[in-house]
Amino acid sequence: MWMYFEEICRIPRISRNEEKIRQYLLDFAAKHNLESKEDSTGNILITKKAAPGFENVKPLVLQSHMDMVGEKNADHPHNWKTDPITPVIRNGWVSASGTTLGADDGVGIAAQLAVLTDEKIHAGEIECLFTVDEESGMTGAVNLQPEFIKGRTLLNLDSEDEGILYIGCAGGMDTVGTIRYNPVPVSSDDIAVELSVTGLRGGHSGDEIHKGLGNAVKIMNGLLRELSANTGARLSHINAGNLRNAIAREAFALITIDPDNLEQLLQLLSDYEALVADELKNIDPDLRISAKPAVLPEFVIDDKSQSLLIEALECCPHGVIRWSAEMDDLVQTSTNLASAKSSEENTIVIITTQRSSVDKEKHEAGEMVAACLRKAGANIKQSEGYPGWQPDINSEILAVTRKAYRKLYGSEPLVRAIHAGLECGLIHEKVRNIDMISFGPTIRGAHTPDEKIEIASAERFWDLLLEVIRSMSEIKA
Repeated sequence: MWMYFEEICRIPRISRNEEKIRQYLLDFAAKHNLESKEDSTGNILITKKAAPGFENVKPLVLQSHMDMVGEKNADHPHNWKTDPITPVIRNGWVSASGTTLGADDGVGIAAQLAVLTDEKIHAGEIECLFTVDEESGMTGAVNLQPEFIKGRTLLNLDSEDEGILYIGCAGGMDTVGTIRYNPVPVSSDDIAVELSVTGLRGGHSGDEIHKGLGNAVKIMNGLLRELSANTGARLSHINAGNLRNAIAREAFALITIDPDNLEQLLQLLSDYEALVADELKNIDPDLRISAKPAVLPEFVIDDKSQSLLIEALECCPHGVIRWSAEMDDLVQTSTNLASAKSSEENTIVIITTQRSSVDKEKHEAGEMVAACLRKAGANIKQSEGYPGWQPDINSEILAVTRKAYRKLYGSEPLVRAIHAGLECGLIHEKVRNIDMISFGPTIRGAHTPDEKIEIASAERFWDLLLEVIRSMSEIKA
């Protein structure tokens, strides 16, 4: 499994740039004389035929996604379309330097490939399903046709807490607002300053939305509010946050001011940094808010649009909206203010993501966000989203996996639902009578450059996967 993971790390595969990993998988199948096929969306299925004497066993589907989140520190050079990731071992964990590692879900892919080539596995037919574009739209799962897979028992290998079996997940949707502004010429007497918010941990907008992590978009907006109100600062360009499914880690803004107000600006910035740092000292201790001289731009945003933008971002909710009343420590509904970025044709695009295990609440959260953005005259677009996956405590594969876990480790695994979105919701909606469970190794910092996978947990994940496959080989179709 680790050998294949290292190979996968050399292959660029951020969302919607998965051509190389698709070709790798097809070449892998040909090299090992395994059946493979690709659908019109780019999903790939590689099949390992049943071992002799196991032809009447229930077929089993192992599922992961090909793509990864491409996040890097602003000062780290990395071309996501060409550069490999170099895994590094530190204190029992594997991570990367300055970028996401891609263990989400590269370790799932690696486990599938290891199963496909393990000649010691004697089981029924195993189908390995690799879906595309999970991280930016779940496109592969959205377009999956039921007949593409034969099996109706599926192991999703995209969870991030070893020892927890997931049997449900939240649904999600995006709410995007586009604000148009009038460019105003800059006075040649003004000076330009680049503001930056850095050092935040960021995190997965599903798994970690409840942790109170700092949001760089919110922090930058608060700074712009203070500076515009007290120094007359004018915004020219903003680049805050990055990915829709990540909590914003960094934010940058280009402003102009009267040079006579520079000293006041620096003092306000210092005071604001101290205030926010005190609020986040136990969760984001490395926060840095800074300013540096910049080249004077030609234009700034008109006064009215700047005020409306700041008000809209101030109003826009971020974080937990409601906790589950049915399951302890489970977020039921949340929203993530993911990014605010200057775009072409004098516009600023604001991207947010809503999640909920209750479909009605998901849409209500989206409307709450849309109402804030409309205050700035934003044009609103909302995605159709994806469904949640409702738990089934009577699931056959859940019973098999729990028994396998007890046999291996002598203890009972936790059984939970997850607030993050899994492709299981879409697959369950499309494929009738499919029985599913999700489990994986322990991954921390997913969707950030701090992403890491615990080596010991990966071994336990692998052992559990093998034991579940062995146990399923005793169940007749």
